[in-house]
Amino acid sequence: MNFIKTSLAVVILSITTGVQASSLDTARSIENKTNTASALSQDKIDRNADSAIAMKAQIEQLQEELKNLTVYHDHLARMVDNQTQEMASIHEQIENIKETRQGVVPLMYQMIDGLSTVVEQDKPIKHEQRLARIEKLQTMMSQADISDAEKFRRILEAYQIEMDYGTKLGTYQDKITLEDGKTIEADLLYLGRIAFVARSLNGSHYWSWNSNKQQWQALDTSEAANIDKAFAMANKQIAPSLLRLPISAPLANVESK
Repeated sequence: MNFIKTSLAVVILSITTGVQASSLDTARSIENKTNTASALSQDKIDRNADSAIAMKAQIEQLQEELKNLTVYHDHLARMVDNQTQEMASIHEQIENIKETRQGVVPLMYQMIDGLSTVVEQDKPIKHEQRLARIEKLQTMMSQADISDAEKFRRILEAYQIEMDYGTKLGTYQDKITLEDGKTIEADLLYLGRIAFVARSLNGSHYWSWNSNKQQWQALDTSEAANIDKAFAMANKQIAPSLLRLPISAPLANVESK
């Protein structure tokens, strides 16, 4: 009887031990699953957090790009408005240019005619050369391959040359016709439009242009030294100094001065 009780106790103990072992394994399995699920959840949370941070950074970058694009758009809009205004201004200028050209072309013809009158009434300083320049200007006006701007520039250049004749000291060589009708080669010197004198090539005779009579007038030999000095100065052979030359201006103009 005692043996049976002992055996029964062993069986019950074995069953109890087995049950406890099974429960422990189950608990450990549940714990492992719980830990695994927790780790997976934490990993998922970490990934979501990283994704959220990345998305936030991307959103901030896009907002900054949008801000820059807005500024650039406003800049382009202002440029377009300015270009539109410039286009309108250019169209207006083009229309004005058409009207201006209609007035400039007659003005150029008038300027050439005025230049021709000046040369005809002036002292015969480089006379043939000046007449040839005017003839070129007259021919130029009918040439279609030269722009109006270039034509106007050349006319102004011719006027500048004429102005230089009135202010500079210069010499050149040319033929002159004397009072007796004889034509000779001579050295000529002009000081603006005040004095215009000639000297024979051998330096023995001197003449001054008489604007009243429109002819060359012989000078006394007493003027020789002053005229030679003027030639030397014009040719840069001596330093500039005071000059005494016979006046070739018309008497009326001299008196008015």
